Amino acid sequence: MIAPDKIAQIIDRFQFLEAKMAGGDVGAEIATLGREYAELRPVVETVTAYRDLVNQIAEAEEMLRDPEMKELAELELPDLKAALEASEHEVQLALLPKDAADGRPALLEIRPGTGGDEAGLFAADLLRMYQRYAEGQGWKFEILEESLSELGGVKEVVARIAGDGVFAKMKYESGVHRVQRVPETESGGRIHTSAATVAVLPEAEDVDVQISPNDIRIDTMRASGAGGQHVNTTDSAVRITHIPTGMIVVSAEKSQHRNREIAMQVLKTRLFDLERQRVEGERSADRKAQVGSGDRSERIRTYNFPQGRMTDHRINLTLYSLGQVMAGDLSETIAALQADAQATLLAEMGA
Repeated sequence: MIAPDKIAQIIDRFQFLEAKMAGGDVGAEIATLGREYAELRPVVETVTAYRDLVNQIAEAEEMLRDPEMKELAELELPDLKAALEASEHEVQLALLPKDAADGRPALLEIRPGTGGDEAGLFAADLLRMYQRYAEGQGWKFEILEESLSELGGVKEVVARIAGDGVFAKMKYESGVHRVQRVPETESGGRIHTSAATVAVLPEAEDVDVQISPNDIRIDTMRASGAGGQHVNTTDSAVRITHIPTGMIVVSAEKSQHRNREIAMQVLKTRLFDLERQRVEGERSADRKAQVGSGDRSERIRTYNFPQGRMTDHRINLTLYSLGQVMAGDLSETIAALQADAQATLLAEMGA
């Protein structure tokens, strides 16, 4: 049974936000209030439905005392109680602690791991997979920095993904992705195992990270290109070094001004993620579950092309629909990961 006072607190807060926003005099608070209001709306709908069921059951039990209404109440009560049990579970999920970064845009970073040229080609396949998934979700996918090999593989890529609930879904992709297949560069038909590392970071806001000008060194340099007309002949590329951490960020688009913006945003996001990782590490020092924690060294998934299967090792999920997965159909996998993370939280809270 969900405590009535807890439900009342949620509804009261929602009504307060609604009245405050309707009043119009919110000034600079509008973005914060609007975000909280949008996050609370589905929670309020869920707890209101639960409260209505509780009231209906109370009314039906009262009807049991009326000889004329008793038979009808006895028919209704089993269905109402079954619905209440399902509704209570939905409320428990709705009241789980939220990651404050879930609603933010994300930076996606992909780098090849072991496997040479084949690892770079696999990294390019992952980039296309995420781009198609983002398109299917109605998100905006923008490549900020990309370095390609002569074979068309990825040496390194950084992309920004913006839209509704991006980080809430994409955060489960952080880790080592392994591929088993016959490389295009293999003439003997042997299956090779290669890997690529994916990092998904919630985009930092200005209030999250304050960087002192004394803590960074900014260098401009000539960007390296693929040759011919693509060679950047001006010193527009920007490299920012964060002196306290030794972190280096490079952006090599055509505009030096834009490169400074991109490099600073990437630096802020990486520093913000570094702090999140530190806090999460302290919070979960005695916790074994790693789903969604962003552990970059964990091998999370294997893509086996000869068998047409994808296996997520964190939740022992295997799908024999690799073609669809590589085409961007990640919904089933991400939904399963979210459900597992919710079950873990419920267990920790003793729900």
